[in-house]
Amino acid sequence: MELASALERLVRLFRQLTTAGDLSLTAAATLATLERTGPRRLTELAVQEGVTQPAMTQLVARLHDAGLVERSADPADGRVVRVGLSDAGRAALALRRETRADRLAVLLGTLDPADRAALEAAVPAIDALTTTTLTTTVPDRTGATA
Repeated sequence: MELASALERLVRLFRQLTTAGDLSLTAAATLATLERTGPRRLTELAVQEGVTQPAMTQLVARLHDAGLVERSADPADGRVVRVGLSDAGRAALALRRETRADRLAVLLGTLDPADRAALEAAVPAIDALTTTTLTTTVPDRTGATA
């Protein structure tokens, strides 16, 4: 329970590190998914990000209008649209990460060396946890899987 609470506070901190006018969390997550996985069908993106297909269609339209994603026909089925990250989208993600890293560095600079070392030592465990959540179905409190 203590770990879950600490991770929730960490997520809140990262949300606070986001600059005003920055991408929404869903938009940033969608761009990061495209960066990680390459072009995807709209329906796959919606499932991956946990939103409805109409919501993803609207988001992709906004991202496309902003020049952050590109649309193309699926080579296997020309009727299907695939969405991929544009160079501008890649640059926007890089800027977002750089800005957060700079802001985080200021906060980390206020910690004593032992606390910074403890956080650095936790990186492999955090990576393992996030990798596991991408490939593992986790039941909710009712026992249903999402």
